[in-house]
Amino acid sequence: MRMLLRGAAALAAVVTVASLTSGAAAHPRAERAAGTVQTSEAAQIPAGVTAGVAVFDRRAGTFTEQANESAQFRSASVVKLLLTLDFLWNRGPDYTIPPADRARLEPMLRGSDDDAADHYWSTYGGSAIINRMTARTSLGLRDTAPPPAGYPGFWGYTAVSARDTVAIYRYILEKAPAPVRDFIMDNLRRSTRCSSTDHFDQHFGIAGSFDRPWAVKQGWSGKYGKGTCGSEAEPAGTQAEPAAAAPRAAADVNLTRPALHTTGTVGADDRTIVAVLTLHPDGTSYGKAYTDIGRLTRSLNVPGGVRPAGTWFGTWGELVSVRKGPTTGDDRITRLPAGVEVLVGCQTRGQVVDVPPYTNEWWAYLPQYGGYMSNIYMSSPDNRLPNVPECGSPRP
Repeated sequence: MRMLLRGAAALAAVVTVASLTSGAAAHPRAERAAGTVQTSEAAQIPAGVTAGVAVFDRRAGTFTEQANESAQFRSASVVKLLLTLDFLWNRGPDYTIPPADRARLEPMLRGSDDDAADHYWSTYGGSAIINRMTARTSLGLRDTAPPPAGYPGFWGYTAVSARDTVAIYRYILEKAPAPVRDFIMDNLRRSTRCSSTDHFDQHFGIAGSFDRPWAVKQGWSGKYGKGTCGSEAEPAGTQAEPAAAAPRAAADVNLTRPALHTTGTVGADDRTIVAVLTLHPDGTSYGKAYTDIGRLTRSLNVPGGVRPAGTWFGTWGELVSVRKGPTTGDDRITRLPAGVEVLVGCQTRGQVVDVPPYTNEWWAYLPQYGGYMSNIYMSSPDNRLPNVPECGSPRP
């Protein structure tokens, strides 16, 4: 999440296979993954997931998807859009941003930096920020509300809905002064794969479902394990949210179930606004939530969105490394969230990897990471992945 005190993502492996909605096979490699999920005009919400969905085609001026669009969710880091807008509101004709604030706002928007959010929340009035923003008729917010009583410092407990999230983006793109629009959207287009303060892989949902151009502001909250994104990130045994901060249930906004949100724009000229807000069953790992929100997002009708080439496969194992080349001696790019689904572009022979009783010389190229992982960790019964070409060969 990332309320004032953080909250973030990844836990033990739950083996996920692209063609399944949940669960594990008798053995991690017992079943193969299906191909890329097909586009649908109706949101396909995975079993056990509560979702609010709104997709708005700005060119046509209409929603292409709506599901529970007015339902309130705790915002997690999506509220950072409102923190930024509040700070930039009426800053003068040129909207000059002081260097110290630029140094906070840029990582807050790109890498979801929590320290920056703490600063703006505490400096500019906390819940008063949300009250100011909901009072602005130009934003047109209907479901947004401050954190519940008893949680005044938890900015991530701000209530938002999918339709209000679309309204925020429409204001930024269509009504905000050009310097405000350009500053926010340029930073969202530069979203970093790894979050800057807690090392979570934040390129799920929109960022994993469509080729660029896209711009995203993601959010996560709950009892996920420690983030492992990046070449230097090391997992820790502590939880992202300390037990002492465990929230009570609120009347209208669930503050306890693991949350994962993907919001932003897709396509040339920010054609389509996408807001997918999700809650997952207690105990869900980050990799499972990451996979489920990816499947849901890929099922949506998103005009202007281009699907990346490749085939989706589930993975098994914890802290599986993605490396620059097909050998364990090559530099590690990142570690995958346990059990996450990945897009495979091609495969090649490389170093033999042994994970008894399995041995495999094939490596999968993951275009969205720009690196390789051993096929031994793919949820597929064969060493060589079916229907995936060798690197350098045309797709079958």
